[in-house]
Amino acid sequence: MPKTILVADDEPYVLRSLEFILKKEGYRVLTATDGQDALEKIRQELPDLVFLDIQMPRMDGNTLCQTLRKEPTTRDLRIIMITAKGQEADRLQALESGADEFITKPYSPRKLVERVREILGPSA
Repeated sequence: MPKTILVADDEPYVLRSLEFILKKEGYRVLTATDGQDALEKIRQELPDLVFLDIQMPRMDGNTLCQTLRKEPTTRDLRIIMITAKGQEADRLQALESGADEFITKPYSPRKLVERVREILGPSA
């Protein structure tokens, strides 16, 4: 069974491009357009990896990350923050919220896939 990745971003282009890239590599991809939707899907599906945009409606990525780190079933979930905000303070806030990594948009699809493989291994 393929490994599952949830991508949460309120920008349709970013959401679809990440979904396309990851599905092409054989991963099962779930999507969410806001933080609350992402939280519900994570609780239902418990994916292997989560990509969170920092700026999302209904619950921002940092708040969602903190929430996930407090729950026993999701505290060890691998979380990568993705954002157009590339300031050092933004990166530090994401890491302090509990993110494992921080990727700035625009990102290299090839490097993103390499990083996912390093974290999860092959898709199946």
